[in-house]
Amino acid sequence: MFILSLTYVKPQDEADRLMEPHMAWVQHGYDSGMFLASGRKVPRTGGVILASGERADIEAFVADDPFAVHGVADYDITEVALTRTADGLEGLKG
Repeated sequence: MFILSLTYVKPQDEADRLMEPHMAWVQHGYDSGMFLASGRKVPRTGGVILASGERADIEAFVADDPFAVHGVADYDITEVALTRTADGLEGLKG
């Protein structure tokens, strides 16, 4: 599993301007089965996505995010080898 942590590097109004295409990109991640969960950071300085798949595929997909294309956010991609989960989340261990 991977944790995709994105951090805004431009003003929030630029992120707001690209939110609709970014959310379409997020939906595509869910439709493909790559994304497992996502949401905004609090305070709103970016977001976090839980993803599964091959690192190279995830990196290529992230490069197509409108936030990345337009330099609005930087991504940090961390691979996690889960060993324990709460009941019902065993599928995250992949």
